[in-house]
Amino acid sequence: MAESVLEAIKRGDWDFEPEEDFPSYDNTPTDALPGTDQKLTILAGRVQQGLPLWHPNDRRSYDDSE
Repeated sequence: MAESVLEAIKRGDWDFEPEEDFPSYDNTPTDALPGTDQKLTILAGRVQQGLPLWHPNDRRSYDDSE
C-alpha cells in the first residue's frame, strides 16, 4: 500500500485514502480562503511533501469562523 499521496499517484492508485490520523509533521490547518493563492500554495506544499491535501480543520468557506 502507498504511504503518501504522491506514491499512490505514481502507482495509479486513484482510490488512495490517507490515514485520518495526522501525525506530528508540519501539516497544521489553514485559515486561508478556498480558491485563494494562499490556499493553493499551501495545498501545493502538502502535495510536494506527500501529505494529505485536506486537514480536517482547514477553513472551508468565507463564513467559516472556526
